[in-house]
Amino acid sequence: MSCGCKTSGDSSHSCGTKSASGCSSVDTCGNSYKLSVFDWLSDVNPSGSKSSEYVEVRFKNERKLYYRNVNNLPLHIGSIIAVESSPGHDIGVVSLSGELVKIQMKKKNVHQDSLLKVYRLANQKDVETWQELRNKENALKVEARKIAYGLNLEMKITDVEYQGDGSKVTFYYTADNRIDFRQLIKEYASLFRTKIDMKQIGFRQESAKVGGIGSCGRELCCSTWLTDFRSVNTNAARYQQLSINPQKLAGQCGKLKCCLNYELDTYLDVLRDFPSSSTVLNTEKGRAFCIKIDVFKKKMWFAYVENSMAWYDIDIFEVQKMIAINKKGEKSKALEDVKVIENRMVTSDLIQENSVDRFEKKNRKPRPNNNNNRDRNPKQQENRPARPQSDNKNPRQADNRNRPNEQKPVENKGGAPKVQANGNQSGANKKPRQSDNRNRQNEQKPVENKATVPIVQPADNPSAENKTQKKPFKKPKKKFPPKNEGNA
Repeated sequence: MSCGCKTSGDSSHSCGTKSASGCSSVDTCGNSYKLSVFDWLSDVNPSGSKSSEYVEVRFKNERKLYYRNVNNLPLHIGSIIAVESSPGHDIGVVSLSGELVKIQMKKKNVHQDSLLKVYRLANQKDVETWQELRNKENALKVEARKIAYGLNLEMKITDVEYQGDGSKVTFYYTADNRIDFRQLIKEYASLFRTKIDMKQIGFRQESAKVGGIGSCGRELCCSTWLTDFRSVNTNAARYQQLSINPQKLAGQCGKLKCCLNYELDTYLDVLRDFPSSSTVLNTEKGRAFCIKIDVFKKKMWFAYVENSMAWYDIDIFEVQKMIAINKKGEKSKALEDVKVIENRMVTSDLIQENSVDRFEKKNRKPRPNNNNNRDRNPKQQENRPARPQSDNKNPRQADNRNRPNEQKPVENKGGAPKVQANGNQSGANKKPRQSDNRNRQNEQKPVENKATVPIVQPADNPSAENKTQKKPFKKPKKKFPPKNEGNA
């Protein structure tokens, strides 16, 4: 039986823990447990029997015990069984079976003569009673804390565990000093009506039972795989060049993190090649002392006694040569001469990861200026009927009105030649030029506009042109009324 995940007995699957996104019934599931062990000897069966002689049984959280399978039951990982206890019986989950159990027993110095027996496979009634007792533990812990607080006891009730048949309750607590809880046990026995067992645990065992997420973003090592708690001191942080900051070095248990010991041996092996951090060098420019070291780059930073703000990184082999020179009574080179010169690699940011404006659209086309560019769409220009040549003065007038403050030379005013085909045609052109001169009394025309664009009118059929040119000459008066007449 299991929690319903349909993976009971599969050693390659684990539902996870409470903090993981897995089985919600982790305490009573047949295949989800903390401190799981991969059975790499599951295929090895030298005796040929399907039953294992010894099994490892997990109870609530990280508590594990070894039992003897006297009835030769077909037990596998995830089986819920009833085991011997005092008094009554307890319900647990098989976490390991086979030949690997003997290796684990030898590792933990467990004698085979002191093992208890496995009674039977748990039935449906045993499992239901077991799950009901698990659901009561949280409320029971709250009541136990209130009673301990009312008796002014300097202790903390960390966890509560019911026995599988409900005949005993175990209270796990933490305390700095020795606690006299004789009155507390009487209060608990009268309230809960069962046998009371008190067990004191350390702060690291408390974190292992409660669980949580560490500063690295993963589950706590003590609640997932770490079983032996070795002593950790501040020297482990000093060897790894870490700042002695209690807030960063302490874990959820309030003690130094256990992970400080993981890489300590590697750091100690590398530091054998380094000179002492208290080394003082006699150079040509004065005495220099060590500021810090870099284990990975194998460098040491030195600074002069007179100028401690300027740091110089030197390779450890150069430092050893300088120490050998100082032992001979000679002064070594200055720090500037032996400083490590790093050749920086020029890298190209292909994906523009370091660019601040990588999301901005580049190579944008500038917006057209409405004052200077009033051209119509090409499709409209194609469909636009042809106008006489004298009507081309209108856009020039609009352009000159938008630039009233520009100064234009006057001396070349008459430089643009105008060829008139007929006398009538010249008389017709006087009207728009008079209105144009009134609107631009304060403006001076550039030479290039008239010199480069000569107006040549054909003289083949003057009578036909006069008829077509008289109508558009009246339009500039309506479209561009004189605005500067008052100033004149």
